[in-house]
Amino acid sequence: MQGMGGEDCPFEFNFDAATFKVGDTVSYRIVGNPMFQDMPFVGELLEVHDDFVVIAGDPNDASVRYRATRESRPQVDASEI
Repeated sequence: MQGMGGEDCPFEFNFDAATFKVGDTVSYRIVGNPMFQDMPFVGELLEVHDDFVVIAGDPNDASVRYRATRESRPQVDASEI
């Protein structure tokens, strides 16, 4: 992240939900569990639909996929984790 140790963030995020496409990197949040409150996560979009997206939750495990809201910073329900 910028300002931490003098290095820029290594990720380029798409925060424009209207232009989401498969392969975009997004910052997402997990809602419904206080342990994850306000903690940002990074994921790649695997699917983009009219009203939701599917995010790769673990770059090393293709089976970890989260359904999330389609908005500038998608939200994943804690029940998906």
